[in-house]
Amino acid sequence: MGVTARGIGLFVAAAALLAAGFRFAYPELALLGAAGATAGGYALAVAAWRPRLAVVRRAEPDRVGRGEPATMTVTVHNSGRLRSANLVAEDRCGGVPVPVPVLRLRPGKDTTARYDVPTTRRGVVPVGPLRVTRRDPLGLVSLSRPYGETVPVWVHPRVHPLSVVPTGAGRSLDGRVDSVPHGSITFDSLREYVVGDELRRVHWRTSARVGELMVRENVDTSLPRLVVLLDNRAVAHPQRVAGLAESFEAACEAAASVLTAAYRADLPVVLVLVASEEAVSPAGAPDSEVVGPLDRLAAAGLGADTLDAMLTRLRGDRLGDTLIALTGPGGRETLGRFGALRGAYPSVVVAVFGAAEPAQPPATGMVVIDAADGAAFAAEWDRVRRW
Repeated sequence: MGVTARGIGLFVAAAALLAAGFRFAYPELALLGAAGATAGGYALAVAAWRPRLAVVRRAEPDRVGRGEPATMTVTVHNSGRLRSANLVAEDRCGGVPVPVPVLRLRPGKDTTARYDVPTTRRGVVPVGPLRVTRRDPLGLVSLSRPYGETVPVWVHPRVHPLSVVPTGAGRSLDGRVDSVPHGSITFDSLREYVVGDELRRVHWRTSARVGELMVRENVDTSLPRLVVLLDNRAVAHPQRVAGLAESFEAACEAAASVLTAAYRADLPVVLVLVASEEAVSPAGAPDSEVVGPLDRLAAAGLGADTLDAMLTRLRGDRLGDTLIALTGPGGRETLGRFGALRGAYPSVVVAVFGAAEPAQPPATGMVVIDAADGAAFAAEWDRVRRW
């Protein structure tokens, strides 16, 4: 609760008049002081009244690419039965206040506000909560309360089309890549039977134990597996423009482009970040709502230097056969360390964004791409289509 300057003046004057009236036996002064105190008490009672409001939000859509339009619709319902809500309300959209009309909202009625969500920068835009301010008619006291929850809008990096998807070393014996997701080479897992599955793939022993048909899920090991390594260390992207590392934004766009191209080609792909995601994710990015790698890219930020630990993990786990590392100008000095992974990954490609001078590959067999931004990376992609 906040007392305005007018309210402070009234309370001080009322106290002074009451004190002077009783001290010097002037009933007129005491009466004026009592009137001021009564007005202040009325203002406190009016401002303290809590309206019953229900707030519903709907983002259209809640996941967009950078620069694409997105709108937020806020519906406020007056659940009270006796009084109209005569309030001043504003929403918070990425830290920017947005006015919402709630004046003279009668009981049982709704009011709706619709506004654009800024999508000019990659990230997670928190929207809400709705802050409702209650003021008395005299303007002495104001009280603000939050209503509703905070809803995130995920702004993904731009996706640039890639004409060729990397195929790495995972090829069939006849030289062609098998894009069939279900093969008969390696057992992967068990799942419930669905209509259309072949009965020869039913695992009868497990089906008898659990009481329902279970089917073997096999994978074709001839499919290449891609590993996209995003270097999100602060030392790899030292240059800032208005607090934004353009080289890191370009690396995120390149990662989104490779991931999207791989998904469209039905190729297995995994996204790995060097710095811990828990340490660099913004407050408006709840883990429970992350549904894919593009969400992870939207929430990605710059963190501490943990490259040694990540390279050790990649060397030991061998997550795939093709490694695509995306770094900034500060990562040029670590190209040799990326190249040392060729023992675990037959194909290694490193893209350096925002470097002033072209980077030279320190080891034979490793491909290095120099690009200014995500669009330049996509343009250079055809140059390395033969791995």
